[in-house]
Amino acid sequence: MRLSSLTDYAVVLLTAAARHCGGLARRNATSLAEETGVPLPTAQKLVSRLAAAGLIDSTRGTGGGIRLARPPATITLADIVEAVEGPIALTACVDAAEHDCAIEGNCRVKPHWNAVNQAVRGALAGVTLASLAAAPLPQQGAPEQMKVEA
Repeated sequence: MRLSSLTDYAVVLLTAAARHCGGLARRNATSLAEETGVPLPTAQKLVSRLAAAGLIDSTRGTGGGIRLARPPATITLADIVEAVEGPIALTACVDAAEHDCAIEGNCRVKPHWNAVNQAVRGALAGVTLASLAAAPLPQQGAPEQMKVEA
């Protein structure tokens, strides 16, 4: 499973917003794009999607900009993925509107996909924007840097 670049960029933008006063300060898409390296047209597109999903508040004009609609600790990776990608579903067969599977009538796995999707969503919901915005922890098992004495 791989998230789209658009979802990756949404996480990067929101993480940057969360680092600025806990996401309460207003930032414009241009400054966030410059800070993160996300192309400005992409950042602008994401602002629309993230605002529609209720993850950010967006105000136009002088003094406007974007800010997180909720504290970073209450916004999860699952929220961001669903804002950009739609509902988390590893296969199309769980969608009631989709009936294009050649083996649907004999599939013994289909009844289990909802449980799998809920497990994936649960794992993503366990990661908050606050944790993503925090300084990275040292990797476990990584060798310590060697000290050079003069």
